[in-house]
Amino acid sequence: MQLPARDRILHVIDTLSGRYLHGKERAIRLAMIALLSGGHILIEDIPGLGKTTLALALSGVLGLSFGRIQCTSDLLPSDITGLSIFDREENRFRFIHGPVFNNIVLVDEINRAMPKTQSALLEAMEERRVTVEGVTYPLPEPFLVIATQNPVEQVGTFPLPESQMDRFLIRTGLGYPPEEIEKAIIRGGSIRDEIRGMTPEITVQEILEARQAVRERIIIDPRIVEYIFAIVAASRDNPMILSGISTRGGINIAEAARARAFLEGRDHVVPEDVKDVAIPVGAHRLLLRPEHETMDKEALLGSILKNISVPLA
Repeated sequence: MQLPARDRILHVIDTLSGRYLHGKERAIRLAMIALLSGGHILIEDIPGLGKTTLALALSGVLGLSFGRIQCTSDLLPSDITGLSIFDREENRFRFIHGPVFNNIVLVDEINRAMPKTQSALLEAMEERRVTVEGVTYPLPEPFLVIATQNPVEQVGTFPLPESQMDRFLIRTGLGYPPEEIEKAIIRGGSIRDEIRGMTPEITVQEILEARQAVRERIIIDPRIVEYIFAIVAASRDNPMILSGISTRGGINIAEAARARAFLEGRDHVVPEDVKDVAIPVGAHRLLLRPEHETMDKEALLGSILKNISVPLA
């Protein structure tokens, strides 16, 4: 399958991982899979590992508009969506767009926002629109939310409910870079100023063409569908899990597998695509039984995957 847009996207990934975000190729590829699938990504890691830098670099190299929401306990829904103000000169109310009206929206420390404020993101993430005072406003396309949260610090935080977690196509972490790469990062210092001067490597039209190709041209064989369903069903039957992967989760695994197949240059999904995305797409959707709440969800889903037969070509 020859698609110029795919080549440009691969060039974007290489540029980000090779020049700006050393040691973060996995997170970059997952973010690109989320973008191509029309989903959103939750990055869960300790502060200072480059979560904000990743979002800034993505928006810069993709040539997309960028908005940032710094979540605090006093953040209001209108701080996200925008609000109407009275324009005395025109003698009417005028809607002021909030930061959610951007292609890439970084929601920093999302679990510090009050539940009511968190819920303001639900319609935007799911419906690609915002309703304020009875008027609906469409969001730009493409639209990608990159949310971050610190899994260690719990004081003054409000854990995301399952309905909100289910809105994220992917959850991942960044982790510490390899030793030599981290030394080089420390030696070179912050790259924020360099990122702000980035030249876009792809057009919005090419991104939309790639998303359409993922949606319409990547084939999923019935055997792959059976494989995905087997993963979903096994997560529901596991005695340690109270609530397994939802139907939406199964759809998301298929969508992410399509995007990965596209990046690999294939017009069909293979089992390796499913295995590669199943954990970042499915693990955060698991609700464990109280006696197993401390268990690592990713490790648990990984053990489930190992016990499921892989369809043969």
